[in-house]
Amino acid sequence: MPQKKKILVVGASGLVGFETVRHFERLPDWEVVATSRRKPDGLTSAEHLSVDLLDGERCAQVFGSMHDVTHVAYAAVYEIAGDLVAGWQNQKQMQTNLTMIRNLFDPLEQAAQGLEHFTLLQGTKAYGVHIEPFPVPARERWPRHQHDNFYWLQQDYIAEKQMGKRWTWTILRPQLIFGEAIKGNLNVLPPIGVYAAIEREAGRPLSYPGGPPLLFEAVDTELLARAVEWAGTTPACGNEIYNICNGDVFTFENLWPTVAECFGMELGPPKPVSLAESLPRREAEWAAVVDKHGLKAPRSIHDFVGESAELADFSMAYGADETPPPVVMSTIKARQHGFHDCIDTEDMLRKWFARYQEAGLLPR
Repeated sequence: MPQKKKILVVGASGLVGFETVRHFERLPDWEVVATSRRKPDGLTSAEHLSVDLLDGERCAQVFGSMHDVTHVAYAAVYEIAGDLVAGWQNQKQMQTNLTMIRNLFDPLEQAAQGLEHFTLLQGTKAYGVHIEPFPVPARERWPRHQHDNFYWLQQDYIAEKQMGKRWTWTILRPQLIFGEAIKGNLNVLPPIGVYAAIEREAGRPLSYPGGPPLLFEAVDTELLARAVEWAGTTPACGNEIYNICNGDVFTFENLWPTVAECFGMELGPPKPVSLAESLPRREAEWAAVVDKHGLKAPRSIHDFVGESAELADFSMAYGADETPPPVVMSTIKARQHGFHDCIDTEDMLRKWFARYQEAGLLPR
């Protein structure tokens, strides 16, 4: 009988990490260790260890004793609270993310002599989406976009560590990620859901709050978790980079009728509103929705959505005067190497809002 693999999922309370833990928990030939500062609800067989990746002493103690880890999925990220988008060019943010991965991997690599694979997450900031438009579709073979980014710091660190070693790494670059996480900074579902629920309670139709249509791609966290498994178990993925997306494109404006459908609402005319600015002022309205429907979601909007309302504004091009350039990545390389998974983005949206409603996080 083959020996079980053991995966360490770092950032287990976040959007990607949480779903990655749940995916590997369902696989019979894997053991799972999940690390994050806060233990997420809903874990089954995974062992959870509370670790602050900025605590070097604690990291050395915990990760330095993990002798039997074979795989790592690194999904932890530090974002600057209250300044999400601007923080992407902040040197403190970059150095903090480098420190976190070092605190994890320096002791782990020394201990885990049977290490086979390390999966690292990036995104479209690798193509400079927050700096300037890029040609579409973005391809992994392009030269590195010349700007400061914690992606490059982490990638160079891991690549240097790997030289001459038996283990390999893979970098996955998803687009806008959809899934389940509370108080995350990169999850647009809670702020959109809160906005829709408040508007419905007020008896208003659901108006699109964004700006001009931005052509975008999405990634379902369940699909992304399957990509993590594929990357970690496919030899061809060793020391390679892959764009990972659902397989279609969308604009939030065209997706908005599906959002209204999920909440049983009529569509209203477009009405640009910054969710990052407006939602904090509607705290009492949200608390009333929570109480009326007996929701399990936090009564505090910030405790539910984190900094994700700012990401929602960015993704819906709120405040843009002209139609933004499209943000589209090629997934041909992943398909050529054997990853063919896909999901219709409208169906994905219906799935996740239904799950939030079934879990009592949003009203039915």
